Amino acid sequence: MIKPSDIELRKIKTALIVPIFFLLITFSLKLIETLEGFSLVEWGIKPLSLIGLPGILLAPLVHSDWEHFFANAIPLFVLGTSLFYFYRGISIKVFLLIYLLTGLWVWLGARDAWHIGASGVIYGLAAFLVFGGFLRNYIPLMAISLMVVFLYGGMIWGIFPFEWDVPYSWESHLWGTVAGGLLAVFYRNKGPQKPIKEWHDEEYDYPFWEVDANSEVEK
Repeated sequence: MIKPSDIELRKIKTALIVPIFFLLITFSLKLIETLEGFSLVEWGIKPLSLIGLPGILLAPLVHSDWEHFFANAIPLFVLGTSLFYFYRGISIKVFLLIYLLTGLWVWLGARDAWHIGASGVIYGLAAFLVFGGFLRNYIPLMAISLMVVFLYGGMIWGIFPFEWDVPYSWESHLWGTVAGGLLAVFYRNKGPQKPIKEWHDEEYDYPFWEVDANSEVEK
């Protein structure tokens, strides 16, 4: 007989697979760059250019330095695991769509520069988790939404640059947020939902007296 704790442990292990696999790839690429002394920046997205088109798939795997990698690794792990644990039925679709839509929109509408890093995916995951919980009006998922706001609410400033030529891809942040928000709306009726309470007809007993519908009530 499978214990509830075993089922819960299996869910946690399953939720960890994609985030850990993704981080292992990005870590390995950064390690190879460091040991071999070259840069994979040209794997990034170069908007509206053929040479930058593969970056839609490759850019989130590449980071400028170790500080950039670790800055993205922790939120990606936390938010990715949350997505795959709490939204199991639709998690892989949501992750892939955030990944691809963010990259495509950056390629279509961003500054003429190399855009690299997983921050766009992170913003997309955060937006989906925040909006997904509130749209469902389901307390456990709303708690996750509030947790994301509490932990990563400050990320919102990364969407609005104070100057045009900032040293990070604010466009990735913006398009990732848009992708996550739109997918939260699109999938609002899919995946986990607020349970619907069913009110059953109650049978009333009269233990002390019997009521005869045909009898007259004495006054």
